[in-house]
Amino acid sequence: MNFDLTEEQRLWRRTVHDFVVKEVEPKAREVDVTYEFNWDATRKMGPLGLLGLNIPEEYGGAGVDAVSAAIAIEEIAWGCGSTALAIAAHNGLGTTPLVLFGSEELKQKWLPLVASGRHKLGALALTEPGAGSDLQGGVATKAVKDGNEWVINGEKMWCTNASIAEYIITLVRTDPAGGSRSLSQILVPTNTHGLKIGPAEKKMGLHGSPTHAVTYDNVRVPLGNLIGEEGKGLQQTLATLDGGRIGIGAISIGLAQAAFEHAVKYARERKAFGKPIAHQQAIQWMLADAATEIEAARTLLYKAAWLKEQHRPYNKEAAMAKLFATEMAERVCRNAIQVHGGYGYSSMLPVERIYRDARLMTIGEGTSEIQRLVIARHVLLEE
Repeated sequence: MNFDLTEEQRLWRRTVHDFVVKEVEPKAREVDVTYEFNWDATRKMGPLGLLGLNIPEEYGGAGVDAVSAAIAIEEIAWGCGSTALAIAAHNGLGTTPLVLFGSEELKQKWLPLVASGRHKLGALALTEPGAGSDLQGGVATKAVKDGNEWVINGEKMWCTNASIAEYIITLVRTDPAGGSRSLSQILVPTNTHGLKIGPAEKKMGLHGSPTHAVTYDNVRVPLGNLIGEEGKGLQQTLATLDGGRIGIGAISIGLAQAAFEHAVKYARERKAFGKPIAHQQAIQWMLADAATEIEAARTLLYKAAWLKEQHRPYNKEAAMAKLFATEMAERVCRNAIQVHGGYGYSSMLPVERIYRDARLMTIGEGTSEIQRLVIARHVLLEE
């Protein structure tokens, strides 16, 4: 299996990278300090196709292949983890259920809007105060039919993009009896009466990617806002998360690449004991390990994305890529700070922010522990 990029993919990487250098990376520290989302850059992403990576062209998207989508998220993360997480959540979580399972009417109404850059983004609400990894048994937010409407009551937590979204695709319980066919996905416009978006969470990192609690108080939406089939919400969500894990892996690689480049530059410039610290074997080994692990993670990620593009099973590979890339990023970013010494601990240098931004990746969209369970189940079932 050959993962050499095509000429089109290499040109795409250069195009996105050049955009990030100009529009995203220069504002990364400001975004972190002010907790404000980078709308200026995001508005310009629409015409480039960065807000419609998974959206077919007939709905205003770019419809790029899965490897190119991963490349785009990686490059944005190289410039700013906050911006990358919001864009990855929009593409991977906020639009994928619509693209894969939505009705033609919903697709035509919402996808061109959120892909354009002239409007807000998409969001997906899964986690609840009593339900993190346990989606099947823990989701308490419920939706019941009343005439030609769904009435939704409940609360969600850790909803990325809620305050900057046109709609929130919400995982709800539509059958109180429980079981694997008791959940459904429903699209809820953010201007719907009864929908309350709480203040942005104060987080360790990723300050420019807004995350919120969301409350549904007798929220009414048309029955046609159901995504896919009633009772298929769990299966649709798991399929969506597989692709989302590729996005989180891509963010991790981008963050690690940025931290690595800062470490290499500093090691060449910083002198100790009469020569650059790059001459010290302890420094060289950290850089060698970082270069090797970044390359290994990228290969794992591109394999998972390639399998997705081929419409082949990729659940195990996505879990492997997400697990390795996210844990790799923590090691690389930690060692980048170590290479910088005391300066690395200062918020005036990028590696401190990058390290904080990387920390979420082993938690979001399935913890490392969940990824290991997914991988193990596949391994044990294989002959």
